[in-house]
Amino acid sequence: MDVYIGTYTTRYASKGEGMYAATFDPESGSLSNVRVAASAVDPSFLSIHPTLPLLYAVGQVNVDGKHRGGINAYAIEAKGLRLVNGQPTGDRGPCHLIVDGGGNYVLCTVYEAGIVYSLPIERDGSLGEHTSAVQHEGSSVNAARQDSAHPHSINLDSENRFAFVCDLGLDRTMIYRFDAATGTLAPNDPSNAPAVPGAGPRHFAFHPSGRFAYVINELDETVSVFSYDIEKGALEERQTISTLPEDFNEESWCADIHVASTGKYVYGSNRGHDSIVQYEVDPIDGTLVLVGWESTRGQWPRNFAIDPTGNYILVANQKTNSIVSFRIEPESGALQANDDVISVPCPVCIAFSPTT
Repeated sequence: MDVYIGTYTTRYASKGEGMYAATFDPESGSLSNVRVAASAVDPSFLSIHPTLPLLYAVGQVNVDGKHRGGINAYAIEAKGLRLVNGQPTGDRGPCHLIVDGGGNYVLCTVYEAGIVYSLPIERDGSLGEHTSAVQHEGSSVNAARQDSAHPHSINLDSENRFAFVCDLGLDRTMIYRFDAATGTLAPNDPSNAPAVPGAGPRHFAFHPSGRFAYVINELDETVSVFSYDIEKGALEERQTISTLPEDFNEESWCADIHVASTGKYVYGSNRGHDSIVQYEVDPIDGTLVLVGWESTRGQWPRNFAIDPTGNYILVANQKTNSIVSFRIEPESGALQANDDVISVPCPVCIAFSPTT
């Protein structure tokens, strides 16, 4: 099974060449055969088509000989990734993207510009010009980080009807109705789920049941728990819980969040504390009970991913240029690190390919 790794190539003194690929063994959780899959500029976040051998990456595209922020489309081939085309999203590049459940559109967020886009996927896998562009406006209480809107991630529900955009700058998870036929986004009613001022919503994950959702807040190091109304697309907050030990007083920022395939556990990453926090899920209301922390064996775990079997977590340690594999203990959900660690320059995102 192949796994693709998005990286920074021009930031943080990176020596990366673009996107990398590695071979993942679902029996042992080990990684091997690390190689450059495609040369690219800052392909930090990736999303793989649900049914076709296609991969989409945020980063920079070539427009009339100049680099601009944008989305690139790639065909997944035996020899690597082949660039199909790219679509610009403005001078300031996007930071997160997904492919919708029908495999017909890419939805992305542009952090600095405060814009959310949707772009059509053509029959050959290429991207067309955007069908929707939503500008966020506003600010919040943290002058250094929340001076304007900063949409950080976008997710769709399992019905492909509602889109959820964590906006770090607004302290809100914005909610949109997604038209899967036209690829357009329209404000929902309710239009958002507010966070505590200064929380900084960053990433979002649904529970496998579809009844609960979880938002990890970058700036105040918490996770917010919501019940989800599948008919209205509404989120109702049930709980907010810290991601850090009470006696930890150093700087740390949250990054990513995922729910175990069993629905029993939620995991989040802490950059600074350099850990994965583990919670147990109450099956009745989705609220969380803290279980503990596991060191990521590296620094600045920006992103992590649960493999398709649900048995392993791969963690991207950005500052130590490493990917570490952890086995998920089936009974307790605890993480046990594998001995082997692979080196990848400035890793940001990990995406498993369902087509290999």
